[in-house]
Amino acid sequence: MLRIAAQPGVFEFDPAHAALVLIDMQRDFLEPGGFGESLGNDVSKLTKVVPPLRRLLDAARASGLAVIHTREGHRPDLADAPPAKIARGQPSQRIGDAGPLGRILVRGETGQDIIPELYPLPGEPVIDKPGKGAFYATDFAAILKHRAIDTLIVTGVTTEVCVHTTVREANDRGYRCLVPGDCCGSYFDEFHDVGLAMIAAQGGIFGWVCESAPLVAALTALAVQKTALSEARSA
Repeated sequence: MLRIAAQPGVFEFDPAHAALVLIDMQRDFLEPGGFGESLGNDVSKLTKVVPPLRRLLDAARASGLAVIHTREGHRPDLADAPPAKIARGQPSQRIGDAGPLGRILVRGETGQDIIPELYPLPGEPVIDKPGKGAFYATDFAAILKHRAIDTLIVTGVTTEVCVHTTVREANDRGYRCLVPGDCCGSYFDEFHDVGLAMIAAQGGIFGWVCESAPLVAALTALAVQKTALSEARSA
């Protein structure tokens, strides 16, 4: 069992039954020319998430922790994209429109894919989701069940939208969620701060919030222990 300093209290979990979930670290949200910028956002605000998330991802992989990625996006025919979603707001380019990174938020296009710095390894599931939450209209729940996962370490973008929605969905389904705040990002600083506070409020109404450093340290120590045990067995 690993114990991590967190709010509202210490978070304890069994890494054999936990998964690191990277929510929507896609080029359409983090790079110029994508959907995030078409909404008028400063996409550079999300790039600060990449270094700490990469360190956490490396530690998770080294320790053997399950890793799952998600991507928001729609079928090329947009049959799974609600008209109200497409019409909402006043973006310079709407879902399905052609942009510098391909058609906006359409599966298979360059912009809908995950940024190179955090790209999935073979064997790491990628959940293509049409909505904000990872559970809606996906096989995410089935993958978690088949892998006997009961704890989710939820990261990614944006804090108050897809991360928050996934944590809320997971909470309602009985999963325990830990959210490393510096591994999540928003185009709006105040939304990020309030989003994290809402998760840990009222004794952890949706989950726990932590910094990534103690989590990376714990996973790194676990990786070292596993390596030492493996070497001892093969000696």
